[in-house]
Amino acid sequence: MEEYYERLTAILLEKNQQLTYEKARTLVELLWEDFETTYAKAGRSYKGSEMTEKVVRQWIENYGPRLHEFVATNPKYAHLLRDPHVH
Repeated sequence: MEEYYERLTAILLEKNQQLTYEKARTLVELLWEDFETTYAKAGRSYKGSEMTEKVVRQWIENYGPRLHEFVATNPKYAHLLRDPHVH
């Protein structure tokens, strides 16, 4: 799993220089988990990590440069992009 996360985090950081490594990594993990959870809830059989990587990679390719904007406006994820030093 670590290889997938690292590979996708590197791609996201190339696409979006506004993210720190930690935030990019967190977003990759959340996208991964959200896809797998949604896929399972839809009653689909698990197709493996390769398929999940393909989908998350496509999201990063399509939305990576603006992903921080979407996350900042989505209450489910907004806290992830807040600076912990700003109150």
